[in-house]
Amino acid sequence: MAGKKHETAPVRRGRPRAYDAEAALKQATETFWKTGYSGTSLDSIAAATGMNPPSLYAAFGNKHALYLDALARYWEISLTATREALAQDRPLAEALMLAFDAALSIYFSGKGSARGCFVLGTAVVESVEDVAIRTSVARGLRAIDADFEARFRTARERGELKPGADPEALAVLASATMHSIAIRARAGARRAELREVARKAVSAICGCPVEAN
Repeated sequence: MAGKKHETAPVRRGRPRAYDAEAALKQATETFWKTGYSGTSLDSIAAATGMNPPSLYAAFGNKHALYLDALARYWEISLTATREALAQDRPLAEALMLAFDAALSIYFSGKGSARGCFVLGTAVVESVEDVAIRTSVARGLRAIDADFEARFRTARERGELKPGADPEALAVLASATMHSIAIRARAGARRAELREVARKAVSAICGCPVEAN
């Protein structure tokens, strides 16, 4: 009876990967954020990441696939920041201001002038013709609305809002405020000015004055 041949794993040839995928994706995101999807070339991403185009293709696929990865990464960061701010162990007004402060920290995170929201600044214009980008944008916006709505439902149960308050409507208002300050940041508004816009919105939502600090 013939003995069984032992199968061995194929020997990998070539050099091991010499890049950090997470760092490369971060640099690619920064490049897209600065020049937009259409205005960003694979060569400019290669220059920013220190990877040559063949390595980028091998790691992420084409420019479109890389952009979708960057968009997903931004949503993860942004939604995580909002959810942490809306933690239910804080008073509603404080939680809302923390959520807006978290957003402002992202909008003003670049070097030089404020760059606003990555989604509004780069994805919205592409979403008209690009189904994959449009799907990502719509899913992310629904997630923001849902996070605010859940917090408002809890606030109503605790008596922080009037019994007749509409959590869904208030969530849309809070999300709209976040989008507005993102656009105004990109248009050159000062951070202190945008925080005042957020404070007034929180006062209106909560039905009581929120002091500036």
